[in-house]
Amino acid sequence: MTAGLKTIISLSFVLAIGFLLVILSCALFKQYLPLLVVATFVFAPLPNWICGRCSNPDDFVSEGSGNAVVDFGRFCTGFLVAMGIALPVILAHSELIRVPAMIMSIAGGVLIYGTIISFGMFFQEEQEF
Repeated sequence: MTAGLKTIISLSFVLAIGFLLVILSCALFKQYLPLLVVATFVFAPLPNWICGRCSNPDDFVSEGSGNAVVDFGRFCTGFLVAMGIALPVILAHSELIRVPAMIMSIAGGVLIYGTIISFGMFFQEEQEF
């Protein structure tokens, strides 16, 4: 029981640091465009989750055969993660935000996405057959 509590506390601490970095990247430089990174990283796991729920794996289908719905969910998730990293780079290149804001925004976004994925891995239910 205490291992689960320690995991939740540490994940929430890392998530708070991620949000703090993104908010500071906006507040310190008075440019609020890096907040878009939070939206992309928060919505990034949703396509995987939705497509994983929509696909109905059959017991008689081999694991090697592809599942188009799951692959589409992984593609959309990959697109959102890449967009969350590339968006601050593009904003910094077009000089809408400064380079330190870009670095803080990317670091905070990666911490946020990593926390969401870690939470899903640590607390995922085991399937029984």
